[in-house]
Amino acid sequence: MSDNQYLRFKIYGLDCVEEVNIIKKALNKKIPEDNMEFDLLNGKLSIKDQDISQKEIISLIKKSGLNASSWDDYITKDQNSNFLNKYAKLITTSISGLLIILAYIYHGIDHGFTHAFIGDEAGSQTSPLVSQVSYILAIFFGSWFVFPKAFSAIKRFDADMNLLMVIAILGAIIIGQFFEAAVVSFLFAFSLLLESWSVGNARSAITKLMNLTPDTALVYCCHDKQFEEKPIAEINVGKRVLIKPGQKIALDGVIIKGNSFINQAPITGESIPVEKNINDEVFAGSINGNATIEIKTTKTADNSSVAKIIQAVEHAQSKRSESEKWVDKFARVYTPTMIIFALIVAIIPPLLLADSWLKWIYQALVILVIACPCALVISTPISIVSSLARAARNGILIKGGSFIEIPAKLKAIAFDKTGTLTQGKPSVTNILATNNFSEHQLIAIAASLENSVDHPIAKAIIDHANNNSINFANAANTNVISGKGISGEVNNSQFWLGSHAFAHEKNLCLDEALHQQASQLGNDGYTLIFVGDNHKMLGAIAIQDTIKTNIRDSLAQLKELGISQTIMLTGDNTGTAKTISKQAGIDTFYAEFLPEDKVSKVEEIVNKYKSVAMIGDGINDAPALARSNLGIAMGAIGNDIAIETADIALMSDDIAKLPWLIKHSRRTLKIIKQNITFAIAIKAIFISLAMVDLATLWMAIAADMGATFIVIINSLRLLK
Repeated sequence: MSDNQYLRFKIYGLDCVEEVNIIKKALNKKIPEDNMEFDLLNGKLSIKDQDISQKEIISLIKKSGLNASSWDDYITKDQNSNFLNKYAKLITTSISGLLIILAYIYHGIDHGFTHAFIGDEAGSQTSPLVSQVSYILAIFFGSWFVFPKAFSAIKRFDADMNLLMVIAILGAIIIGQFFEAAVVSFLFAFSLLLESWSVGNARSAITKLMNLTPDTALVYCCHDKQFEEKPIAEINVGKRVLIKPGQKIALDGVIIKGNSFINQAPITGESIPVEKNINDEVFAGSINGNATIEIKTTKTADNSSVAKIIQAVEHAQSKRSESEKWVDKFARVYTPTMIIFALIVAIIPPLLLADSWLKWIYQALVILVIACPCALVISTPISIVSSLARAARNGILIKGGSFIEIPAKLKAIAFDKTGTLTQGKPSVTNILATNNFSEHQLIAIAASLENSVDHPIAKAIIDHANNNSINFANAANTNVISGKGISGEVNNSQFWLGSHAFAHEKNLCLDEALHQQASQLGNDGYTLIFVGDNHKMLGAIAIQDTIKTNIRDSLAQLKELGISQTIMLTGDNTGTAKTISKQAGIDTFYAEFLPEDKVSKVEEIVNKYKSVAMIGDGINDAPALARSNLGIAMGAIGNDIAIETADIALMSDDIAKLPWLIKHSRRTLKIIKQNITFAIAIKAIFISLAMVDLATLWMAIAADMGATFIVIINSLRLLK
């Protein structure tokens, strides 16, 4: 869905799933959750058009303890805001830390540094008044962004980590532990800064994509009859743009003058520059090589291939993975449970054991602090965002967190043939014409019919006609029969072309000699296209496509990764399918399939293997892709339909990206599991220490902050 179908807002401080849940709860009475999309990288909320004003939405968000503005206002005004607004979180945290240091030094000079570090005996409040005031001010600045959210949580009857921290801080103040209350405030604020920093690191990976295109381009000006530099946002479709050697291509277009080698690695991940000639497409973000070229733009800047990739990555964050959903559900139960547990610890032991109330209240506060789910909550989304960004940099567009985990669990993969296993650049090799027709006439009729079709076979026939100077007209009243062929009028006569099965439906066949030649070509792996009119068969055209050079190695890697079955589904004849599958190393093939046959077979494969991917061009085989557990489109660069319909889009047609994707998915899952396990283990250890009176408040928050830091660093490894 395009951005203009959304109301868009900037949410300040949107760095964590915790804030996402707060906003959902604030808006869910007015807006269905499915109509909300969150972009943690940019702090953006997109809402599908509703009968509610922007002003009302902003008001509801502010009531939740967060600030918001319309996205347009943010772009035009807020990005130029002053230093204080931009770095408020850093400033308040720094002031809090500085006040703690000053208070500690004053306390140490007055009472000794050991006393200042250990703290007062509970309730004695013997620290100097100046230190107490400094500690309270440190708490004030450290909790600047926490108290409003905690107050909002109370109003919503919702226990979140902000409320946990505020209860712990206020409890520490009440029992006289000013130093520890201040340290808890500072370290929690610092952990929130770490969250922002981690999101910023992931954001920078996407920003690099945005920076792939230059801000300006040389556009031909009709008035001055020369090229002038203009912002790319002002350049419309159909304009002539000059690109010099070594320059980045600013807009998608078609070459109209010159030829050059184009480095598409920033977009597709291809390591080798691609030769481009007149009428070839070039894409924004690519780098021109050795020669000056001139292109005619085919898309505006906000609709270019790079823009589509960036939009898709931003929208992908709202499609949450199973791990994210599990952590969210766990946190919803975990946080209120820990508050109840802390309350029990504060009350039951003193009553049953006649022990010190202050001692057990203190231990309850320690439990509240270590129970903060910050590290746990951030463990998954940062991993997911980093994984999305890394894949995009490698030319793989993953359409959501929900699709990142699936490749790791695949058991079988179904492939389309043309352009997936083969080069997708077939050529005419043999022409079998009946006695009444010449080879040129047969090609002319076939080219006329195929001229309105966008398919590799159609391109092969048309290229053959053009290369051999065979003139052909555009067919009239064409009718495409999906998976079979096409019919139409050429020079006022009705003709058709298509598969062998299509010819059989018409009860037409070649004479014996040509039939034998055609059968032999089919058995040898050639694709046969039959041509005829309403009364007789006119001939056949043999077309051959070659498999991709790295296909066998890539499929062997898939086997090593545990893919138990590879299947090829094709509409081509059995002979061709057998040859291609043998050359590629495919386990099983199914030939002469119509599109609906592919859908049925994919359903059958899914029922058998449970976790199945289907790989094709994302257009002709879109229904089959949709029926699999994971639809993957190959060579999707410049193909908006493929990017829109597939779950994962490989920008290039390099099949070697597939083993990389599976490894990347497994690495992502591994890191997520490490993060969750580590975050829970740290909490279990410190809760146990608190129960035996071996943990302090500052130790608990330091452990939680340390866990958060380690989880973040571990997640950001996915960017490399």
